[in-house]
Amino acid sequence: MQDNKAILLSTAYFAPVQYYSMCLKYPAVYIEQFENFTKQTYRNRCVILGANGPIPLVIPVIKGRGPKTLIKDLKISYDVDWQRNHWRTIFSAYNSSPFFEFFKDDIFPFFEKKEKYLLELNMKLHETLYELLDIENETVLTSDFESVPETALNYREIISPKNKRPDVRFQPQKYTQVFSEKFDFFPNLSILDLIFNEGPNSFTVLEESWV
Repeated sequence: MQDNKAILLSTAYFAPVQYYSMCLKYPAVYIEQFENFTKQTYRNRCVILGANGPIPLVIPVIKGRGPKTLIKDLKISYDVDWQRNHWRTIFSAYNSSPFFEFFKDDIFPFFEKKEKYLLELNMKLHETLYELLDIENETVLTSDFESVPETALNYREIISPKNKRPDVRFQPQKYTQVFSEKFDFFPNLSILDLIFNEGPNSFTVLEESWV
């Protein structure tokens, strides 16, 4: 069952499960492109699960000349080969997962092509993940900035690795993770953790995680 109102989210790099649970439940999703970039958020990072626990993967970005940079203008830095590092880390973490072979060819190209802008990369990832997850809701970029949106629920700062604000509607459903013999369940990791472990069942996990 969908909610009737649209939702406003920040852009995100391989966003966490909560992000896509919400995308599934709302009829329209707006992605903010006119906000200022905020450090230490999912805008340029994700968290996956490795053999020693959660691992953050961070995309380095190029700071603008001024003190603030709009997210739509934020460029990716390739001074360090982060693409190679990220893919090697993902491969090491999920190579033994049930659906890694099934999905890797959809994901790997993003670690070869060098997109100029962070938003451009994230939106292309978002489109691919929608296809893999079979989510059909409309996603559009905002046309201007509203500090208090009138037509959408504002979740731009709610889903954050720093400020983990509890949301009673998000009840993450457990699924078997690669290192479940070593750790208790880690909720709300990157969507990569879900699709590599659950494959076609990912849609059901997302659906049941938002009440």
